[in-house]
Amino acid sequence: MSEINTNQSFVADGSQQNKNYLLPLTAMTTLFFLWGFITVLNDVLIPRLKGVFDLTYTEAMLVQFCFFGAYFIVSLPAGMLVKKMGYKNGVLTGLVVASIGCMLFYPAVVVHEYWLFLGALFVLAAGITVLQVSANPYVVALGPEKTASSRLNLAQALNSLGTTVGPYVGGILFFGTAGTLAANAATAESVKVPYLMLAAALLTIAVVFAFFKLPVIAEHTEEQDCKAKGHSLAEAPHLMMGVIGIFCYVGAEVSIGSFLVNYFGEEHIAGLEEHAAASLIAYYWGGAMVGRFIGSAALQKIAPSKALFFNAMMVIVLLLVTIFTEGDVALYSVLAIGLFNSIMFPTIFSVAIEGLGSLTSKGSGWLCLAIVGGALVPLVQGVVADTVNIQQSFFVPVICYAFIAWYGLNVVRLADSWKKRIS
Repeated sequence: MSEINTNQSFVADGSQQNKNYLLPLTAMTTLFFLWGFITVLNDVLIPRLKGVFDLTYTEAMLVQFCFFGAYFIVSLPAGMLVKKMGYKNGVLTGLVVASIGCMLFYPAVVVHEYWLFLGALFVLAAGITVLQVSANPYVVALGPEKTASSRLNLAQALNSLGTTVGPYVGGILFFGTAGTLAANAATAESVKVPYLMLAAALLTIAVVFAFFKLPVIAEHTEEQDCKAKGHSLAEAPHLMMGVIGIFCYVGAEVSIGSFLVNYFGEEHIAGLEEHAAASLIAYYWGGAMVGRFIGSAALQKIAPSKALFFNAMMVIVLLLVTIFTEGDVALYSVLAIGLFNSIMFPTIFSVAIEGLGSLTSKGSGWLCLAIVGGALVPLVQGVVADTVNIQQSFFVPVICYAFIAWYGLNVVRLADSWKKRIS
């Protein structure tokens, strides 16, 4: 059993555990909010840079390619880093690296080169990756396994609060407000101050976290004996399919969000100006926030696999409506997708690492590796949008959600096969 800062041991359940876990859980939710805010700024940054540098859809999607490509490169090293240093030091490392990435936006604006913006986004995303690898399994571990999905959905709801506020704030800062556009909104200058402010916020939180005494989760350390020892992660089918599920989910969610400003600008959809379209993105991410609060409560009584299947099917229906209709129906259907996206990431993540024991940190790294879907799927949709049109390009995320629906139907069977293997 591990010791916490009060020198009291963790117990399997009960009021003492809830008391011990309250502070660390509260502290972690601030991180979920912040990286949600930072990540969703890309949805507003893409049309800003697209206009400034006169980019095609494919070229503009390099923003997401570089940002989420960092997950592919950094996730496995981050998993090993967290395994060696612990969750708290992993959080501190992520905060510092992310702040450096934000500061790199200043020279990118001064030099006014697109590739420098992409480089700054890569460094920023590298820091966010370390935060993800550290925070997600830590929240899962801070309580009973049977309520892990509920707990992670609650934390991700705070992440969604950040993604809800982000587009609105970013739209004002990057594009200005209706009738009173900022003087520098037609240039890349409008992104400089927001990212410097984010750098300061990240460093401030890092200092605060340095003084926190967070509990150590013994069952996730290398020294703790576990049935999973001697087995490979490749033997855990629920994890391997979960990796593909995370790839599909993040890719589809990011891809949809990335195209919303330009999609709402289409004359047969809404014909909105960029600043007005950017403000509507908040409803897409806001739906995810509402859905996660609802899901946090519902998943204490509903099987995560069933909820995952239902939500994936609902998104497929809404995407088909988005593709084959026009005007308000198409607009509201694509915004409603956020509500059903809500539980997918935390649910896939929690069921995929169930029963991994001492392999949890490494498994978390594999799952965060799959977030590279946010780099590749938008790029594919960008190619389809350039080749056909932006509305038909939404068939790309339809394919992603079809796999997620399959995973929801089969994850229980896959997890049971892993448990039998290590028993």
